[in-house]
Amino acid sequence: MASGSLSPPTLAVDTRTRPRSDTGETRVVTPGSFVSNMSNISNPFLTPAHSNPFLTPAQSDCGSSVLSVDPEEALRPDPGTEADFVTENSPFAFSPGQLNKLLNPKSLAAFRALGGLTGIARGLQTDIHAGLSVDETTVRTSITFDQAVRRTSDKFYGPPERESNSGSGSFTDRTRVFGKNILPAKKATPIWKLMWNAYNDKVIILLTVAAVISLALGLYETFGTVPEPGDPPSVDWVEGVAIIIAILIVTLVGSLNDWQKERAFVKLNAKKEDREIKVVRSGKSYMINVHDVLVGDVLHLEPGDLIPVDGIFISGHDLKCDESSATGESDAIKKTPGEQVMALLESRADQKSLDPFIISGSKVLEGVGTFLCTSVGVNSSFGKIMMSVRTDIEATPLQKKLERLAVAIAKLGGSAAGLLFFVLLFRFLGGLSTDSRSSSEKASAFLDILIVAVTIIVVAVPEGLPLAVTLALAFATTRLLKENNLVRVLRACETMGNATAICSDKTGTLTTNKMTVVAGTFGQSSFTKPESEKSGTQTVSQWAGSLSGKAKDAIVQSVAVNSTAFEGEEAGQFTFIGSKTETALLQLAKDHLGMQSLAEARANEQVIQMMPFDSAKKCMGAVIKLRDDSGYRLLVKGASEILLNYCSEKADIQSLDASVLTTYDRNELKSVIESYARGSLRTIGIVFKDFAQWPPANAVVEDDHVQFDSVLKDLVWFGLVGIQDPVRPGVPEAVRKAQNAGVVVRMVTGDNAVTAQAIATECGIYTDGLIMEGPEFRRLSDKEMDAKLPMLQVLARSSPEDKRVLVARLKVLGETVAVTGDGTNDAPALKTADVGFSMGICGTEVAKEASEIVLMDDNFASILTALKWGRAVNDSVQKFLQFQITVNITAVLLAFVSAVADPEMHSVLTAVQLLWVNLIMDTFAALALATDPPTEKVLDRQPQPKSAPLITTNMWKMITGQAIFQLAVTFTLHFGGSKILGYDPNNQTQQTELNTMVFNTFVWMQIFNEFNNRRLDNKFNIFEGVHRNKFFIVINCIMVGAQIAIVFVGGAAFEITAINGTQWAICVVAAAVSLPWAVVVRLFPDAWFARIAETVGAPVVTAYRFLARVCAKIGSAFSRIWRRKETTSSPEENQGEKGAAPEIIVSEGDNGVYGNSGPEIHVTGDIEQGHR
Repeated sequence: MASGSLSPPTLAVDTRTRPRSDTGETRVVTPGSFVSNMSNISNPFLTPAHSNPFLTPAQSDCGSSVLSVDPEEALRPDPGTEADFVTENSPFAFSPGQLNKLLNPKSLAAFRALGGLTGIARGLQTDIHAGLSVDETTVRTSITFDQAVRRTSDKFYGPPERESNSGSGSFTDRTRVFGKNILPAKKATPIWKLMWNAYNDKVIILLTVAAVISLALGLYETFGTVPEPGDPPSVDWVEGVAIIIAILIVTLVGSLNDWQKERAFVKLNAKKEDREIKVVRSGKSYMINVHDVLVGDVLHLEPGDLIPVDGIFISGHDLKCDESSATGESDAIKKTPGEQVMALLESRADQKSLDPFIISGSKVLEGVGTFLCTSVGVNSSFGKIMMSVRTDIEATPLQKKLERLAVAIAKLGGSAAGLLFFVLLFRFLGGLSTDSRSSSEKASAFLDILIVAVTIIVVAVPEGLPLAVTLALAFATTRLLKENNLVRVLRACETMGNATAICSDKTGTLTTNKMTVVAGTFGQSSFTKPESEKSGTQTVSQWAGSLSGKAKDAIVQSVAVNSTAFEGEEAGQFTFIGSKTETALLQLAKDHLGMQSLAEARANEQVIQMMPFDSAKKCMGAVIKLRDDSGYRLLVKGASEILLNYCSEKADIQSLDASVLTTYDRNELKSVIESYARGSLRTIGIVFKDFAQWPPANAVVEDDHVQFDSVLKDLVWFGLVGIQDPVRPGVPEAVRKAQNAGVVVRMVTGDNAVTAQAIATECGIYTDGLIMEGPEFRRLSDKEMDAKLPMLQVLARSSPEDKRVLVARLKVLGETVAVTGDGTNDAPALKTADVGFSMGICGTEVAKEASEIVLMDDNFASILTALKWGRAVNDSVQKFLQFQITVNITAVLLAFVSAVADPEMHSVLTAVQLLWVNLIMDTFAALALATDPPTEKVLDRQPQPKSAPLITTNMWKMITGQAIFQLAVTFTLHFGGSKILGYDPNNQTQQTELNTMVFNTFVWMQIFNEFNNRRLDNKFNIFEGVHRNKFFIVINCIMVGAQIAIVFVGGAAFEITAINGTQWAICVVAAAVSLPWAVVVRLFPDAWFARIAETVGAPVVTAYRFLARVCAKIGSAFSRIWRRKETTSSPEENQGEKGAAPEIIVSEGDNGVYGNSGPEIHVTGDIEQGHR
């Protein structure tokens, strides 16, 4: 646009045929005089609005008269959206902004202004029946707005041809003008910002200030004072530099971990949003990636679909959508085909309830159909909402639990550091009167006290705890994705580790979902698979050959018209795509009943009404008009034993003449159904009924459509087929392993009890337990249900509501429940469960949205993989927790005691040494211990209940045992080393060597203790599976190499000196004793330890509670003083700031002893808000 005006763009409508040379200009494709006065509808995402049209559908003009609205006003740009109405060199009649006006909010005025469905399709250069051409690259012709809506004249000139670039990729013009169905990637936080965030820790900043002051004093002492003759050169500045370098390393490592974590989850989120949908291109149906959908595509709609783009409904049957996610309106919205809506608008008919609009983010509740895509990506309704509400990944319950625990530990460590600081400060102040040192030396001494106290806080703050669970989850979810588990919700990964019950579907999960019709009975004729052929039965080919043309047509009608499957290609091979039951029936019709093409079979019939699958009645139907105009035929297929109850007549297989279905006939059919079921076959009944008129006289009609259940009576039985779905290889073994792991596996299926029992027995699920059918199950009272649930192994003929009730009741009984589901109606059960597994292949989009984990291969064995990795996550966190608390206790106590006992108030571990220990225990150990892959042995133990403590008796026992050992060794070396090794206490060199040995021994004890912490139980093999964890091996090599280098060359920074071979041997051997000592600790009885902990821990808990209350009161006093200054804070906020420190409770197990749970640190209250 050449003009520099800032006013909204106006249109110069040019209806002339454009020559090819003008394709390089900019077109403003908005109808003229758009700047005239117009309604105040605004875009809620771009300008402030009085109401959000996505939440207030009542304000839509969908039901108001549109003939009085100026078409130009209907398409007028909202303030701030003018850029969406401008397109460069566009061959299309409409801009993204104009198409957005259809749904911002729903606007029949805009729909009419764009020429209705026909005008929109013409303007987008697509076909509502054939869709886009698969060969489209650049669009060969150009069309104007007026040509698309046919405003110019009655005579229509064909659009001019444009130059085509043969080298262009597919749909170049379309993606350039309208974009792709992809939201821009959320900008990753840059590494420098992550480093800044990591550095912005109050303790790190305090330590930095101390380090800078130390450096300044050191530089002053080195360069600002004259040394005495014979004194060694001053290197006091080295400590300040070393602390600064250590801070930089800690910050860098922490931020790199955060950066890596963010990248991993961005990849997982991209995978989570990935799915396949059905489109029509060049007249054929294809499955394409959701990101490849384009404006102008024709998409299929089926029950359970999550609609990915905005569009206009083309045609279909009984389509109803749930638009609550987009509009907030919970009612099912019935859709009207676009051409029908336009005809009614032109005829000035009643426009109430006319709604041809398909909104992205909504769900198809029932019905089938097709729609034309008008907006994708950021231009779609759902895309705008998603761009406005993007949030960071939410912390999992375990992460939150550990963060609270970390705060509690940090407060204890901070208290110890504060106590140390004041003890040393009082000693320092008390000795000032007799202190003959210079002012700078006194300042340096005071600073040393401050630095040690602050460093103890750094060590005490276990920032590695949240990092450990994050790393464990990132590692587990990445590996699970490779093993066909897409984790959509992080908490599901850790929850699954303690699952106690799995409620699994049968089809596709326990079985292969590769269905084949292997048996059938139609009247007096039947067929069976060749390998089980009996006398008097035929093969399917023989059976099909004996049928009349009329019978074949009737069966083809039943399976082709009454179906939602379609023809397509997979891996270059022709196949049917859809429900596996339906594709099996279609394959029978194609192979043996003469059906040439599914599309042709459907085109040959005039479909009056489609009745989608009803999960309660276990059937689906369709109504066709008979070709000879003699009436109408209702076609129904579904669960055979249920349909049999709806029938009062039977059809002759050859002539289709109906006769009475006698009791004998009914019993015979029931025995056939049962014999098929005992052979693990799914039985599908095929019934019909002819009507002279439609709707029938006694039918219930709602919204011009007959209610399905009102015609399910007095039907004519036609026949039944048995469909084989073999058990997946490996499922029986996976079920056995799950049961061995303490997980009860139950099968929940829509099949009858006999078929369900046969499959469940083959899978190893049914072992003389209880089998119930849905109708019987749902009649049970809560008390009866609670009594039967422990024995229930198979729930047959179940509805989705039965599954939800089963899951909810198991949770009430304290179970941690995982459930699988593939249908839309499974969503409530998936949401109710602790972990919902949806099917990646056969699952609907609604089911996937409701689930936490998607099984990419629909295989039960993959659930076992999730169980193993879930346990690995919990184990990894507990291993690290055990290691972390041990180091916390020993480092803090060692620094505290040695500093208080030392005449010069110096800790045996300097600030730089403590920072190195902190790096080991927070970052390296988290990487090493949080990445242990699971072994098969994790399935040899029972799951932990929801009430299980985070720190078990075994863990407390190992923490206490190792802390006692480490303190004993280091105190012995520090206080008695000179006597044991024969060193002169006045020899500075020997004392530096001794301090080096204390530091070296302490670090080596942490390295050896890391191996001890690879086991959480009382077994001895701590090296089991270590070769499978490359992280562990590499990180330990780094720590060992770095420690050796520090001792040999880090003397000045770490205030140590190189030591000889004997001294090295003493350090390593003394530290290595922690391995056999761990065996002794494991042999100590848990019950004895629990009683000792209960006795010794009680005073500690009492003291902590007292200190917590004191701190809370002091904190409240300061808060009140601060709040008086803050005039803007509300009373509610003021109350929310009161609180106390979290409580640490040593809890008791059953019968007053710890049992399996042992003492646990419970952190009560919300740490972030300060509530107790």
